[in-house]
Amino acid sequence: MNKVAIVVLADTSEADGLGRIVNALMAAKEFIDGEDDVQIIFSGAGTKWLGELSNPKHKLHDVYKSVKGHIAGACGFCATAFGVADTAKRCNIPILEEYGTNMSFRKLAEQGYQVMTF
Repeated sequence: MNKVAIVVLADTSEADGLGRIVNALMAAKEFIDGEDDVQIIFSGAGTKWLGELSNPKHKLHDVYKSVKGHIAGACGFCATAFGVADTAKRCNIPILEEYGTNMSFRKLAEQGYQVMTF
């Protein structure tokens, strides 16, 4: 069994952001379908995707719903910096503050996760 942490860093406002979030969600779905241990984390500008993907009218909403149970959380510092901490909480996404107010990449490595960034 693989242990994979998928970290979404892509911004919603960048031209390549949509392609990157599609790749992140589909990679997560593939690993989940393969019964692997998967964590999805939103960090940096990627935290802004939580509001977009939780909208039922968004074209990726169904894929988001299919992987939502594997979302480990959103970086606390980043969610605050990008003004989406309340959105994360409203979407029942945990705020990760494992290294100060940031999520911890080291913790993922210690736990044996292969980290993939999108």
